[in-house]
Amino acid sequence: MSETFDFEHFVRLPRLSGLSISPHGDRLIMTVSKPHVDGKKMASALWEIDLAGDRPPRRLTRSAAGESSGAFLPDGSVLFTSARPDPEAIRPDEEDSDAAPGLWLLPADGGEARLLLAPKGGVEAIRVARRSGTVALAVNLFPGTSDVAADAERAKARREAGVDALLFESYPIRHWDHYLGPREKRVLAAEAPAGPADPLGPPRDLLPDVGTRFEEMGYDITPDGATVVASLASFDDLTDLGADLFAIDVASGRRRAITPGDAWYDAPACAPDGGTVACIRVSKGSPEQAECAALWEVEISTGMGRALAPTFDLWPTSPVWAADGSAVYFLADRDGRGAAFRADVATGNVTCLVSEGTLGELVAAPDGDTLYALRSTLRTTPEVVRLAAGGEDQTPALIASPASDADHVGAPGVATRIEGRAPDGTPVGGWLVVPREASADAPVPLLVLVHGGPLGSWTDGWHWRWNPQLFAARGYAALMPDPGFSTGYGREFIQRGWGRWDRVYDDVIAVVDAATARPEIDAGRTALLGGSFGGYMANWVAGHTDRFRAIVTHASLWELRGFHGTTDTGAWWEAEFGNPYRDPGRYLEQSPSAHVAEIRTPMLVIHGERDHRVPISEALRLWTDLQRHGVPSKFLYYPDENHWILKPQNARLWYGTVLAFLDKHVLDRPWERPALL
Repeated sequence: MSETFDFEHFVRLPRLSGLSISPHGDRLIMTVSKPHVDGKKMASALWEIDLAGDRPPRRLTRSAAGESSGAFLPDGSVLFTSARPDPEAIRPDEEDSDAAPGLWLLPADGGEARLLLAPKGGVEAIRVARRSGTVALAVNLFPGTSDVAADAERAKARREAGVDALLFESYPIRHWDHYLGPREKRVLAAEAPAGPADPLGPPRDLLPDVGTRFEEMGYDITPDGATVVASLASFDDLTDLGADLFAIDVASGRRRAITPGDAWYDAPACAPDGGTVACIRVSKGSPEQAECAALWEVEISTGMGRALAPTFDLWPTSPVWAADGSAVYFLADRDGRGAAFRADVATGNVTCLVSEGTLGELVAAPDGDTLYALRSTLRTTPEVVRLAAGGEDQTPALIASPASDADHVGAPGVATRIEGRAPDGTPVGGWLVVPREASADAPVPLLVLVHGGPLGSWTDGWHWRWNPQLFAARGYAALMPDPGFSTGYGREFIQRGWGRWDRVYDDVIAVVDAATARPEIDAGRTALLGGSFGGYMANWVAGHTDRFRAIVTHASLWELRGFHGTTDTGAWWEAEFGNPYRDPGRYLEQSPSAHVAEIRTPMLVIHGERDHRVPISEALRLWTDLQRHGVPSKFLYYPDENHWILKPQNARLWYGTVLAFLDKHVLDRPWERPALL
C-alpha cells in the first residue's frame, strides 16, 4: 500500500463512469478506467454490481483495447463498445492496428462476448428502447454512403489511394480535438438479436443528410422503439446559432422538428410512455443578456413545449425520468456543490434530493423508489451510492464498487467553504483546501485555481484534471473561487460576468483577499493557475497585478479578435461579444494581450497542439509577446494532447513541471527541469 498521496497514487485510483441499470433493477454496470499496463493511456473495462448484495463487484470484460458504453437489452444481455479484434475473423483486418470501437454483446448468462457490428468509423454511443429492445447507435459514416459496407468500401478506396485530404463545404470544420471529416455522425437503428446466437437486425440510417449538425449532440429512443429523438444544431445563419429536437420515425425514416427554432435544445430523454421528451433548453444570449438553461418537456406528436420547473433559478443538466413518468430527476450546481433534484411533472415543484458533495450519472431504478449515482467530494473519489427517489436533503448510502477496494491514502488537504466580498458588495464564494499541518505558526503558500467554462463551478467533488489534493500534498493550500459567471448561484450571478470577462477579475481577487487574511495562509507566497477561461483570467491577472509570484496559464485565451476566427465555432461567441466584423470593441477591450507591457510576473504557458477550442495560435502569440517583452517564462508544449492533458505520462509531466515552476518562484527553490523534458 502506498503511504503518501502523490501523483503515482492519484493516477492509479479507479475512475468510474457510465452507470446503467438492468431491466429488473438487480444489476448495475459501469465503466472503470485505470492506466494501461504500458502506462501511456487509460484502459477501461465493464464491471457489475449485484444490487441484491449476494455477490461482490465483478469484472465483466477484459481486453487490451478496453470496453465502455455498457447498456442493457430487455433480456438482461449487455451491449458495449470495444475496439478489440473479432476472435472469429479468419485473418486480421489490415486496419485492426488502428481499429475503431465496434458493437459487442455479452449474453445475460455470462457467456463469451461476440461482435455484432464493426463500422470502420466506430460506434460512439448506444441507446436501447426499454420495452422493444430496438437499438439506436451513434456511428460515423462517409457522406453519401448508405450503410456500414459502403462506408468500408469508401475507406478502403481512400486508403489505397493514399488520400487524407478533406473538402469542407460548410461551417464549422472542426470540434474540440478533431476535424469534422471525412465521416459524419449518424444514428443507425436496428432490432436487437432475437436470441443469444442471432445477429443484429439490419441497421437503418436515420440521419443520412445532416452533415455536421449531429456532432456531439444528444439523442434517445422511445421505449417502444418507434421513434428516435435527436438534437441537431443549425449553422445556416452564423449570427443566430441554435439547436432543435427532431422526431424520427424508425420504420420510415421520416424526420420532423418538434421545437420551434428559438433556443438550443439538447440532452433529450424520452418519457416512459413515449409521448413526451424531457430536455435542456438554453435560451439564446446577446451581449446584453446572458443565456439561461431550463428543464423542458416537449410533446412528441404536437411539439408543444413547457418548462418543467418554471421557478428553478439554477442551471439544470442530465434529465432522467422516473419509471412511472411522474417526475424528472436532474443535476445542477448549487452553492459550490453538485446537487441532485426531482421535478414533479404535474406541479413543477422541485425538491433537492442530495445537497452535499457532488453527484453525477443519475440512474432511476425500475421500482420507482430508488436512484443510483456517483458521488464524490474534494477528499473522496467518485463512488456508487443509493438514494431514495422520494427523499429530501438526504445522505445517500454507499454501495460497494470497484472504487471501494482501491488503495486509498487519506487526502492531505482539508476543504473549507470560504467567501469574499466584491467591490460592489456581492458575496463571492469558493473552496479552500489546506494541508492538515497548516497553522498560524506554520502558514502555507497559496495557489489560486480559476475554473474554466466559463460557465462552470468548483464544486465539492473530486477533480481528475486539476486536483487540489496533489497541491496540498506538496504543502500548498489551494483556493478554488467561483467568480461571476459561475453556475450554482442563480441567473443574475451569471449575468454579472456575461460579455464582461474583465469584470470577473474583481471577484477572483475578493476571494483571494478573504483567503490570505486567514492566519494559516502565507499571503506573501501566492501564485495563480487557470485553464481555458481560467487561463484567460490568469493572463488578465498577469497584466493587472504583481501580487502573485507566478502564473500558470493552460490552454488559455490571449487575443480575442483572432481567437474568433481560429476557434472551432467562433460564431458561437458572437452571442456574448457581438459581431466582430461590425464592432470588434468588446474583443479588443477584453483581450489580455492589450496589457502585455504591464506583465512582470513569471509565467508558465501550457498548450496542446490538438486543441481546436482554444487553438495553439493563442499560446504561440502569448509566448512570443512574453518573450518580446522580457517576461520570465517557459512553454510546456504537447504535440499529442488537446484541450485537456489525458495521457497518464503527459499528466505526470504536467504536474512535475507545474510544481517545479511553482517551487522556484513561490518557495525560492532552485529550478529543477523534469528529467524527460
